[in-house]
Amino acid sequence: MRDIENRQDIMLLVDTFYARVLKDEIIGFIFTDIAKINVEKHMPKMYDFWETTLFHKAIYKGNPMRIHMELNKKISMKKEHFQRWLELFNSTVDALFSGTKAELAKTRALSISTVMQIKIAQQHL
Repeated sequence: MRDIENRQDIMLLVDTFYARVLKDEIIGFIFTDIAKINVEKHMPKMYDFWETTLFHKAIYKGNPMRIHMELNKKISMKKEHFQRWLELFNSTVDALFSGTKAELAKTRALSISTVMQIKIAQQHL
């Protein structure tokens, strides 16, 4: 297997990951019923986010923390939700890629998940 090398690889990763997430029995409903994401609009933002995250290209414009804090007001996101998201993300990366950027993607996903959980917990204090 090869590493994540470009935007096309990111698109494959994100598309494959979301195909799994949207059907997932544990967290799929958060995306489909609560957030009601519009896949056509959402995916390009995710491509930009991960391209910015992995390749340091300043193309993502948005505030994912704010968006998830607002989402948490609609449904209490629990540790189990974040764990499942991370499991699906990591297994998707591992199924498609191997290398430095693939490992960085998993590390960044863990970091993002951890920070979001901390911020959400602080929101309830």
